[in-house]
Amino acid sequence: MALTNKTSEKEVHDLFTRVAPKYDLMNNFVSLGVQNKWRRAFLDKLKLRSNALCLDLCCGTGDSTLDLARHTRMAIGLDFNEEMMRLALPKIKKARLSEKVRLVKGDAMNLPFKDNTFDYVTICFGLRNVPDAGKTISEALRVLKPGGKFGILEMSQPTNPVIKFGWKGYFKIFPYFAKLTHNQVSDYQYLSKTSKAFLSADQLKNLLEQKGFRNVAITKLTWGAGAIHIAQKPLT
Repeated sequence: MALTNKTSEKEVHDLFTRVAPKYDLMNNFVSLGVQNKWRRAFLDKLKLRSNALCLDLCCGTGDSTLDLARHTRMAIGLDFNEEMMRLALPKIKKARLSEKVRLVKGDAMNLPFKDNTFDYVTICFGLRNVPDAGKTISEALRVLKPGGKFGILEMSQPTNPVIKFGWKGYFKIFPYFAKLTHNQVSDYQYLSKTSKAFLSADQLKNLLEQKGFRNVAITKLTWGAGAIHIAQKPLT
């Protein structure tokens, strides 16, 4: 499969190092708080089991990893950016979840875990930033236990013409909000570009099935601006 993100890994790493200090603030500001609603819907669709072992890919500053840890036995957050993960540490301590959360530096396309290890693997707003989404999906399938679930929360492509027009217009202007927090406009232009250029919900469903997942369910969010995909690893 062709690369789903042609920006080099080094460029993406350096970008997230720059935006890390104000990443959470900008996420809430740019999304008008809707990302929090999306995360709650994502957890609901996962139907987490209390005794589960979870892996959260591209965990960033740890919000999704903490969400998993609150509802399961343990959550491991993996990211390739040290600065983003460093900002997760005080959140983990504040939530009193140090015994249930482990952070690992690693590559989502080449996971440092054995086959059939996890009950759930998740990735929130990170799949569009890896060079090859297909490789990340294949690795998620490998490390999941048979019957385990892979959950993806990601930006998507609205299909309604009116919503699509407004969505495209918003993504043209939101990078300039970076000036309000003294971030580089070009960094948020990259985030805007990857959001607009990523796979549609149906394309991502097809890719999941091509890589071996079954029972792929899509939940579209905010008129298709985002999407949840929940897929299952076959039992055999």
